[in-house]
Amino acid sequence: MKIAVVTFPGSNCDHDCYRALKLLDGVTPEFRWHREESLGDVSAVILPGGFSYGDYLRAGAIARFSPIMEAVMEFAREGGPVLGICNGFQVLCEAGLLPGALLRNRTLRFRSHPVHLRVETTATPFTSQYEKGQILQIPIAHGEGNYHASPEVLAELEGEDRIVFRYATASGELTPEANPNGSAHHIAGIVNPARNVMGMMPHPERSVEPLLGSTDGLGIFHSLLDHLSAGVSS
Repeated sequence: MKIAVVTFPGSNCDHDCYRALKLLDGVTPEFRWHREESLGDVSAVILPGGFSYGDYLRAGAIARFSPIMEAVMEFAREGGPVLGICNGFQVLCEAGLLPGALLRNRTLRFRSHPVHLRVETTATPFTSQYEKGQILQIPIAHGEGNYHASPEVLAELEGEDRIVFRYATASGELTPEANPNGSAHHIAGIVNPARNVMGMMPHPERSVEPLLGSTDGLGIFHSLLDHLSAGVSS
């Protein structure tokens, strides 16, 4: 089972994602360069974190026009699972695969430290191994992670159970102090209406081994593997 990890100029978490996927039995991760026009025969796609094209104009704005993104968008439209992490989330929003935008952090400073996330839904290909309300510890590393959308879009996300993760305290409370970037409704991750495209600002690939301080991110990759395996077996 092949999973593509897309590399843009400026990506710096592509090898972290590759390493996380190597921990999964039966998965072969493959890099896809931004200039390629085909994903090939893959079962899922990951857009990793970093600073694609130096974040010129704004984060993700140029990467959205990379040749590979046409293939990613077509793959997503056909129901293929796509995960965007940090800069990947920004690219997905710029490409219109997810609503809203990621603005400068409320503090106007780059934030890089572990945070707590509350799992809001397990009804996605990426979160089935978690429990609703479960608290995860996963690091962030971003300067533009302040999720913003219109009141109508935010109401849609709430009403359709499409908010996947929220920033919270270790006990699950939603407090201003627990929100590291000022995101609306404490949003840390969302899915599209079809639920096959997920974007999140925290880095699960940096929480997959005890040496990293947490293995809470593994659930995302194992959930994806379960989803793909179920599709193969059916």
